[in-house]
Amino acid sequence: MIASSEDALVCDMAETYGVFDYRALPVPLLATLAAGLRDTSRSRMLLSGVGAAPDTLLLAAAADWLATLVWMQSEDGRKHRNRPKPVLAALMGKKPQPGGEVIAFDTAEEYEAERARILKEVSEHGN
Repeated sequence: MIASSEDALVCDMAETYGVFDYRALPVPLLATLAAGLRDTSRSRMLLSGVGAAPDTLLLAAAADWLATLVWMQSEDGRKHRNRPKPVLAALMGKKPQPGGEVIAFDTAEEYEAERARILKEVSEHGN
């Protein structure tokens, strides 16, 4: 925890245990206290790579689904344009990937034509 962010550990120790100088503690006690930090502590969240608390992530997921449902009922949604940006991905630190958007087809023929185009492109590039 110290290696990932000493500042986060100092804040967590002060907030949780009232310990302002963790270096004054014996190492076994420090390890025990560090292991006892809650999952939403700064240090634990940094180590797990999570950008927000679980309840915040659930709220972001709900907001994303609601925004998507509303968008699907709009003129933009019917024409598959201006899809809302996901809040959850931003909290998780994920960058939008090019070509990562959803593509919809009105007919099976449109789907088959696009599939054939992609397979041809892949075979030409040897991937």
